[in-house]
Parts: sequence; structure tokens; C-alpha cells
Amino acid sequence: MKLKFTVTGMTCAACSARVEKVTRAVEGVENAEVNLMGGTMTVEAASEEVCDPIIAAVTAAGYGASVAGRKQETPAPTDNGLKEMKKRIIGSAIFLVILMYFTMGHMVGLPVPHWYHGRENALVAALLQFLLTLPAVVLNRVYYTRGLKALWHRAPNMDSLIAVGSGASLIYGIGALLRMAWAMGHGDWATVDFYRENLYFESAAMILTLITLGKFLETRAKGKTGDAIRALMDLRPETAVVLRDGVEVTVPSDRVRVGDIVVIRAGVRIPVDGTVVEGRGSVDESALTGESVPVDVEPGSAVAAATVNTSGYFKFRAEKVGEDTTLQQVIRMVEEAGGSKAPIARMADKIAGIFVPVVMTIAALALIGWMLADRSLEYALTAAISVLVISCPCALGLATPVAIMVGTGRGASMGVLFKNGAALEHLHGVDTVVLDKTGTLTVGRPAVTDILPGTLRAGELLNLAAALEKPSEHPFAQAILARAGEDVKVKVEGFETLPGRGVCGVVENVRYFGGNRRLMEERGINVPAYPELVAAGKTPLYFADETGKYLGAIAAADVLKADSVRAVAALEKLGLDIVMLTGDNEGTAKAIAAKAGIRRVIADVLPGDKAAAIRRLQEDGRKVLMVGDGINDAPALVTAHVGMAIGAGTDIAMESADVVLMSGSLTGISNAIRLSKATIRNIRQNLFWAFFYNCLGIPVAALGLLSPMIGAAAMSMSSVFVVANALRLRRFKAETLPVITEEQEIIQEETVMTTVIKVNGMMCPHCKAMVEKVCKAVPGTADAVVDLQAKNVTVTGDADPAALKQAIVDAGYEVVD
Repeated sequence: MKLKFTVTGMTCAACSARVEKVTRAVEGVENAEVNLMGGTMTVEAASEEVCDPIIAAVTAAGYGASVAGRKQETPAPTDNGLKEMKKRIIGSAIFLVILMYFTMGHMVGLPVPHWYHGRENALVAALLQFLLTLPAVVLNRVYYTRGLKALWHRAPNMDSLIAVGSGASLIYGIGALLRMAWAMGHGDWATVDFYRENLYFESAAMILTLITLGKFLETRAKGKTGDAIRALMDLRPETAVVLRDGVEVTVPSDRVRVGDIVVIRAGVRIPVDGTVVEGRGSVDESALTGESVPVDVEPGSAVAAATVNTSGYFKFRAEKVGEDTTLQQVIRMVEEAGGSKAPIARMADKIAGIFVPVVMTIAALALIGWMLADRSLEYALTAAISVLVISCPCALGLATPVAIMVGTGRGASMGVLFKNGAALEHLHGVDTVVLDKTGTLTVGRPAVTDILPGTLRAGELLNLAAALEKPSEHPFAQAILARAGEDVKVKVEGFETLPGRGVCGVVENVRYFGGNRRLMEERGINVPAYPELVAAGKTPLYFADETGKYLGAIAAADVLKADSVRAVAALEKLGLDIVMLTGDNEGTAKAIAAKAGIRRVIADVLPGDKAAAIRRLQEDGRKVLMVGDGINDAPALVTAHVGMAIGAGTDIAMESADVVLMSGSLTGISNAIRLSKATIRNIRQNLFWAFFYNCLGIPVAALGLLSPMIGAAAMSMSSVFVVANALRLRRFKAETLPVITEEQEIIQEETVMTTVIKVNGMMCPHCKAMVEKVCKAVPGTADAVVDLQAKNVTVTGDADPAALKQAIVDAGYEVVD
């Protein structure tokens, strides 16, 4: 099970490494990961019994710990907020400016009081510098309390480096002051002259002030990395209107109970998840899915918390409240992803764990080395202090987590949820994208694609079919009704379902039949086979009356989503191989893949064999991203290097996936991959800077080529640079595609206008070829297919029907209206 703790007192990567180390040493703990930025730790353990031992271990290491959500029971170092840090900076800066005026003002021609200069006033000047340094030391004493405490626990951190570096300057200055006092009493003015120019009090004050300034800028910048989570939290409305005993009552959103009827008016944000029971509305789901087009809702439609009703009025029954709402799940997922570690961070974590002891060793060697080289104590001490204050474990520790937090937050605002840092890293390396067909590439439900008139015109045929199918619950019936819209005014009587074949019913005193070819054959009615429709994955539904007259056919199929073609093109633009995985036969699968622009198809795959298909691709050396939405996709999602679930899919698929697209749009796939690449690129930039900075700065400081003040400024800015670079990810732009409505989607997917013409006089294949030839010659004809048995020709395209008839007549055949 996973346990979450709040950890206080951590300031750098060395701290987080120490906390992880002592936690993993606790019996019963399987793994521990610290989120330095969030001040949290996630622990995998067998039971909650390890909570108290973990808190004890972390406290013994010098930090504070408590179970997240509980009141903290153990004392912990105080975490300074931005306001307190700002006060420390202002106070330190005021005294630092005065100190610098006295110590360096004369160098730039500023007037200095007469009582400050000269060897006779050396002790006064030294005492003044000491007194002006003390406020900076007292205001920033947190570095000493935390740093020396960490040293005592044999786990030095960044605070230890600052404490030792600035403390060494301060102690040296005090020692110099005492030496001056002794020398003045004994008339040793040479010693007085030397030390009054080498007090180093300003170095201690400058180090502390600059480090605090850097920490302030870093903390403020890190605060912006959580903007995405805060924006999600702000989406929760404070109140909701519910029906209690038939009366509308306004209650806090967290008081809404499962089963409550919630009233939603135009412009109101939905407080919890549920199902519409009354009324209609248009809901803006962009906050969750990233889709800008509002969704129409009606009784039976699902609604989610944080979405906005832009128009209309409806009531819905609350089904998921509190922590169970979609919004809370999204927030929880983003928090967990932001706090998780990517594999790329492992090397940095290992180095951070030994970084501070190594730096302190280098500083000691620099001090000893320069002393052995006959340099003065002051020169050697300057080199050692510079090593301590220029080294920056923070830049190393922040390189990965800040980028992951900003990247996952930006993904959430785009409707792309990464479950952990590993998914974000692995996604950037995929070279093959496997797309499940049903519900992923296609809409997952049939839609009318072709209307093939027989003795009835297209509009009449559609209206009759809609009237006949209205009582049916079959998906094809729903497709016909959706295409007919609100125009169905004729009622059917005596409706009857014919299992495995179709339906029948009486419309305006005439019994009609609608169904598959088997039903027509049972009725002794000859109908066209339409092999071209079957080859394209479409299913024709035939209609006839009780006299045996064939009225026409309507073809339906699970059509491609509006953005499938463009989404596939976007993936190919990234240099990825696209594979469609389906249980359809190869012919049908290839026809659908061709429409989507996919060249490789794995067809005839049973639901249980999808994972095996993924493994075969992996055995070929492919790094596979599997995208699916159904229960039967779950094993394949787990097997792939990265599993991605469509948000409109099943909960099981979403649980099995590493990445979740909140909307059903496939454009999120390319955006997720692009964001992953941008985030990993950002992490590598940060790691390069952190390693380059430390590998260059520490040797330069050890060679005595850098003053402690410059080192402190450089150390402060290095962390700020890393955080600022990660914040650039907030400006990542998602690729957007033109919005296509559902009505346009159907029109786009359907075959061009189909015209069926009855022709007499066709007797043989030669006649068939002739009629097809003359029809294809008419401008606008896409194809023409003759059915000799049915004595008709089916023409697809937008050719003029009158021109077609004339061409057939001119060829010597008779056209029957």
C-alpha cells in the first residue's frame, strides 16, 4: 500500500536523499520517494504500522515528519514562507549596504567619516564591521541551525555548506579583531595594518544575504510550478443548489450527497459528477478535456464537476462526490505525477547523496594545499570558503522534479494526464504507435454512411426507415434515427423485432420490413449484394414492403472520428510508425486503415491476443505506445512500453494506462508525445547546467580564482536558472486542429451521394461493362456498379442523375423511373 507523509526542513537534494535513505532502512518499507518541491514523501509499505517508525527515523535524521492529512505531532524546523524571507532579505540588505559603504566606499570616492580611517581607528572600524554583520547572521540564523544540525547527524546538506562557509568568514574576522586588539596593546602596528585590510566580515554578510535572495527567487519561481494544480482546485464551485424535500436549497459543494438532485442554470459550474434526469443544456468541458466545443446534454447524459453549463437548464442526480469526482481524480493524478521521479533522475539523486561531503572534502584539501604551498592563511581560507559557497546541490536536485511538475501540470491543462514521471520519460522515446480501431480510431458506434434508393427516393427511404426503427434499441436503429433528426413524424404500429434478421411494423396501414439480406431472402425479395460496401466495412440494411417491393437500402458503419486522419498525419510528422490493431477481417481493416492514412494493419486479432501482438512488436526492437479505450485493451496497455487510454473509454483501461487523454480526441496523442519530448529536453538542459556549473565552479574556486562573494552570487543564481528554465514549459503550445461538428463528421465519412437507376435491356457481361463505362464517363461519377440480377446500376459520386439517365439511353438501354 502507498502512504503519504509531509516532510519539513528539507532544503536541497542532499536532504531528500538522506530522508529517503533513513526511510528505506525502516523494516517493512519497500520503497520511498521524496518530492523535494512539495515537501512530501510517498512510501510503499506492507501496512500502516510503519508510520510511527518512519516518523521517528526522519525526526532522528534532523527533519520533521507527519502522515499527510494528520495534525503534525513531531517538532520540525520552521519552513520560512516568502513573506518572512522577504523581511530577512530587506533587513540583511540594509545592514549590508551600510557595511559595504564603510569597507569599500572609499574605493569609489564616497566620503567616509574621519573616525573610521587610519591605524589608530582600526579597532573601531573592526568593531563597527562586526556589529553591522551580526544582523545578517541573526536574521539568517536558520542556515546555522539547520546546517549544523545536519552536520551533527552526519548528513551535511546545502545549509551545512553555507553555515561552514559564512561561519568560517565570521570566525576568521573575530579572530582578526582579537589579534588587532592584542597587537595595538603591544605596539605591533604591522599586524594591525595587515588585519584591518583582511577582516572578511563583509564576505559573511554578503554570502548570507545573496543566498537568501537566491532562495527567495527560487521559492517564488517554484511556487509557479504548481499553478496548474491550483487552477484545477479553483474550478470547484463553493456552493451548489440541490432539491431537499422538493425545495431548492443552496449548500456548500462538499455537502452534496450521492443521490441528491442538483439544479443547474445557465452560467453555473457543475459541483459534482452525475447523470442528467431532466432538462437540456450545453456544457463546456474545456477545463477537463481541453475541448473548446460545448457538449449538448439531455436526460441520460453524464456530467462532471468543474464543467460549466453555458446555456439551458437541467437537473442531475449526484453520483460521485467529494474525493470521487473526476476533478479530484485529475488533481490527485497530477499531484502524484509531479511528485514522482523519472528514471533520468537516478544518477542526479545518487550524486546529490554524496555531493556535500565531497565538496567539504575538496574545500579542506584546498585549504591544506594552499597552506602547504606557502600561501597565507587568508588566501587558503578564501579558496576553501569559495568552494563551499559556490557548490550548488540544489541545482542538481531541482533539475528533474521542477521540469516534471511543470510538464505534468501543462499536460493536465491540455487534457493529457501523466500518471508518473516514468511515463513522461518513456513516452518521448517511443517509435511505434499502435491504435486500437473501435472507439479509438472510430467513434465506437455506427453511423449512416450511404443511402441507396430503390423504388423510393433517398429522403422518403430515410424517413420510412426512421419511423420503422424508432422503437428499436439496436445501434443501427439509433444511427438511422440520428441521421433522420427531428423530422420523423410518422408513427409505427404493430412493431415487432425479428431476432437475428431485423424488424417489421405497420406505417400508414402498410407493413414494412427492414433488416439484413437473410430477412429479404426469407421474404423472397431479390436485393443487391453491394460487395463494395461490405469490402469497405459497411453493413447494408434492406427495406421492403409486404408486397415484396424492394424500397432501397441504408448502409451503416462505425465511422472514423472527425480528427482521426489529421491525428494520424500529425503522428507521422513526428516520424512515428503507425499500426492499427483490430479484430476485423483483413479486407475490412485495410479499407478503414486506408481512410485513416495508416499503412500497417494487424487484423483478425482476438481480444485476448492484443497483448501478444504488442510483444511481437517489442521483440522486433520497437518501443511501443498502445492507445486503447476498452476493457479488452487493458492487457495490451500494460504490456506496451507506454499505455495510453482515451478518456471516454472504460475505467479499467484508464487504470491500466500510464497516460490518460481526458477527451476522446486523438490529437492529444501527438501533443502528449511533443510535450514529453519538450520536458525531457528541458530536464537534460537542467542537468547539463547543474553538472557544468559545479564541475567548472568548484575547481575555479579551489584554485583561488574566485572570491566568496562572487561564489555566493553564482550559487544563488544557479538554482534560479534551473527553475526559470523549467517554467518555460508553461508556454508549450498544443497543436490544435479545425473543429468539426458531429454532423460534419458524418458527412465527411459517408460515401459520396449514391444513385441507383433501374435499367432494362441488360442481358450479359458485355451489357454490364457498357452501362458501367458510360456512367463512369459522366462528370462527377466516382464509380458505377451494375447488378444484372437486380437490373440496376449503382452510381457513387455527385454526377447529375439526368445526365446519367441520358448516357444510358444513348447507349441503347431503357431507363425505368
